[in-house]
Amino acid sequence: MTVVRLEKLRKVFDNRVVAVDDVDLVVNHGEVLAVLGPSGCGKTTLLRLVAGLETPTSGRIFFDDRDVTYLPTQKRNTAVVPQTWALWPHLTVFENVAYGLRLKKKMPKKEVERRVKEVLELVDLVGFEDRKPFQLSGGQQQRVALARALVVEPEVLLLDEPLANLDAKLRVELREEVRKVAKRLSITSIYVTHDQEEAMAVADRIAVMNAGRIQQVGTPEEVYYKPANFFVATFIGRSNVLRGRVAESKGEVAVVDVGFLVQAEAPQKLAPGEEVNVVIRPEDLYLGGGRQMCRVEDVVFLGRYYSTTLNCGGVRLKAEGQRPPVPIGEEVAVEIARAWAFRP
Repeated sequence: MTVVRLEKLRKVFDNRVVAVDDVDLVVNHGEVLAVLGPSGCGKTTLLRLVAGLETPTSGRIFFDDRDVTYLPTQKRNTAVVPQTWALWPHLTVFENVAYGLRLKKKMPKKEVERRVKEVLELVDLVGFEDRKPFQLSGGQQQRVALARALVVEPEVLLLDEPLANLDAKLRVELREEVRKVAKRLSITSIYVTHDQEEAMAVADRIAVMNAGRIQQVGTPEEVYYKPANFFVATFIGRSNVLRGRVAESKGEVAVVDVGFLVQAEAPQKLAPGEEVNVVIRPEDLYLGGGRQMCRVEDVVFLGRYYSTTLNCGGVRLKAEGQRPPVPIGEEVAVEIARAWAFRP
């Protein structure tokens, strides 16, 4: 097992485009760390730097105490599972998986067969050895790409949006498989994704990234319930965002006037009179209790929950949960269970 450590890592393209900006990050032994962020935030560039496919402008990359910053890709003992899977169309499943072993080192034929068999069992592809990629489903092709990465026994497994090309139901099934395999083999893994639910399902910890910088690192629960800043609070989960002014500040709690008074957690120290953004998640609005009266404007059934549009004295909010206890057009008491306040 290997600890990956990034120190002040920076990558600038064409002397003007900052893709990765002074990133400090540690990925622990056997940990699955998800790098989560919107398109263009620098997460794939970060992965390519760790793989050795890009050279940093500045900063260092360590595997344990070994400085691999300028080490060629083939000497880092990493394996990448790309978004496109990149399988050889003219090779069978067995040949695709064995390719890395034959390319990397001379190995007896029986040893190659043993290791390929073991990894195909691990990803549940026994019996598919002689098929070509075009004879496989998308999920099976993804498993071949994963098997090809695992068979070389990498120190670090790097996954770049590996499930992005699959349909929603299959993504849910395979993300559980990816985590199970990574944890069973205790491989230090970095999993890049823009899908927050996927990151939470796969990762031990999540590094939220935006504009080349790491915004917050923590467990899925920490980044969800204790967002470090406005970006994390609005990127993770769904949210109502209201502009308001601090009426009262009590340490880590602020009372904010958004048209009505809201008690909000304040990760930053706020002063009375400051303008702030208040973030309220739809599932934290409980209908049928509390002091704030709101009119029900619309109700939409979405299977697991109802989405309710509320008008609270001119302030519109979305709530998610049970069907409101009153019909559309009538008022209901609303309780705000949790909110956060951040400077703009």
